[in-house]
Amino acid sequence: MDAKTGLVVALGVFTAFYVVVFAIGLREAAREQPGVLTPTLSGLVVGFFTNFFDTLGIGSYAPTTSAFRFWRMVRDEQIPGTLNVGHTLPTIVEAFIFITAIIVDPKTLIALIAAAVIGAWLGAGVVAKMSRRAIQIGMGIALMVGAALFALKNVDAVRAVPVFPGGDAIGLSGTLLIVGIAGAIILGALMTLGIGFYAPCMIMVALLGMNAKTAFPIMMGACAFLMPVASARFVRLKKFDVKAAVGLCIGGIPAVLLAALFVKALPLVYVRWGVVGVVLYAGVGLLRTAARERAAAGS
Repeated sequence: MDAKTGLVVALGVFTAFYVVVFAIGLREAAREQPGVLTPTLSGLVVGFFTNFFDTLGIGSYAPTTSAFRFWRMVRDEQIPGTLNVGHTLPTIVEAFIFITAIIVDPKTLIALIAAAVIGAWLGAGVVAKMSRRAIQIGMGIALMVGAALFALKNVDAVRAVPVFPGGDAIGLSGTLLIVGIAGAIILGALMTLGIGFYAPCMIMVALLGMNAKTAFPIMMGACAFLMPVASARFVRLKKFDVKAAVGLCIGGIPAVLLAALFVKALPLVYVRWGVVGVVLYAGVGLLRTAARERAAAGS
């Protein structure tokens, strides 16, 4: 068995583990609140569109957070868990497609995925125990960072000389590999708070001199392994919105297949600028809400 085949087999094991954990969590939720497993139309629509553009490289966390805030679909303190739980299975489908389709050094791929999983395990334990206000502030800052990364990605798309030009390498070694592992641990931890893995991973890969295409199996593979680990903790602690998570999952899987197998690529510059505006709006809203609730508690 070669390294890539072993990775696919391991992903299958992780998927089976997560499906069992998710099913148990849904069964317990249905017992406590009958009808909670029936997704809303808005949840299905958000799941479809965020995962469709996620597959094409936009990312799903910041747009989903913005949608949840705009339509008041999920309580602020439950957004991080809902993002992780709801997007896990669609992301796993993405990973199976991209890990087998794009060439990347197996040693680098496995090392960065393992590092991201460690970061997510540590991060989920912290985020699941954070207060509502701390989560609001954390997600507000996360969305601001996400908007800046989207803007940088767009600048790269329109400039003759990209801000992050990257290179032709398909793998890392020595000091660069150590730096990549450290970066993946940090990005994995931050993802559990709502900072999407995709944009910062693409920038990290470029700064380390790797080919931009190698970012897709790295970031999707990392997310597919780290999200079941993080989501299992959110499910166990019941720190997610069940109805919204089910909507993201059911709406997201067909969107991934449509984008990856049929659409494959779109001119996304204008979509990203739209996302920047929406994400900034949501980030400012979260920070203002946290400030307002703090003032109310102190009065």
